[in-house]
Amino acid sequence: MKTVVRHILTGLFVVLTLSYLVVMLTSSANRRDSMSCKGVRVFVKDSGRISFVTARQVESFLETEMPGYRDKQCREIDLDAIESLIDGKSPVLKSEAFFTRDGMLNVKIIQREPIVRFQNGNHGFYADRQGYIFPLQENYTARVPIVVGHIPVTAGGGFKGRPEKESEALWLDGIIDLLNYIQKSDVWSRDIVQISVAQNGDLILIPREGREKFVFGKPDNVKEKFGRIEEYYKSVRPSKEDGYYSVVNVKYDGQVICRR
Repeated sequence: MKTVVRHILTGLFVVLTLSYLVVMLTSSANRRDSMSCKGVRVFVKDSGRISFVTARQVESFLETEMPGYRDKQCREIDLDAIESLIDGKSPVLKSEAFFTRDGMLNVKIIQREPIVRFQNGNHGFYADRQGYIFPLQENYTARVPIVVGHIPVTAGGGFKGRPEKESEALWLDGIIDLLNYIQKSDVWSRDIVQISVAQNGDLILIPREGREKFVFGKPDNVKEKFGRIEEYYKSVRPSKEDGYYSVVNVKYDGQVICRR
């Protein structure tokens, strides 16, 4: 009998506790909704490492495109609209907007992190690891590898998103795979200082030291082609004086073609 009573009392305690928490949370939410917006606090993740977006810029976005949000009641402010507004800015990956009990609008932002910058004359753009393209930013330049030359990706001024043509998307994904391979290698990440795209579409890899330029071809079969570059350094270059070859072609399967 005592056990039954104990279980009943425990159950009542749990029900009362949950009811109290529900009442308190509801009351807190109602108080917050009835409060006026006192201002905005912006948190930008990795702002010390990437500075595409600043807190001041976000405040300016809100003032310009959603004027009058300050001093409005919290329940009258559309948080989804704020997130959509900020997410629409190309350097922003994701934002989260919410109110705290002090009536402050809080905005948390995750920035897009580029892995590469493409430059063709005066026109350039970034791409992240997912192959999402976004424009260069006036206020900040990311220190990432640069691919220059005849870039076969259409990305007009202000374009953001994945390439619309499948062939362009595949090429971009190949470049990202190539850069991932280079960056994971202590040797290649140190030695490869430039990648250019020739008029015929061949990638040209330029090392930090030496006269050689490596004709890589398309951004495919990356591991195999770097294997042929390694074979050149092991078997061919030691037998020749420095600067003997100017071009080393590794784009063909099983071949290392050297030219003075």
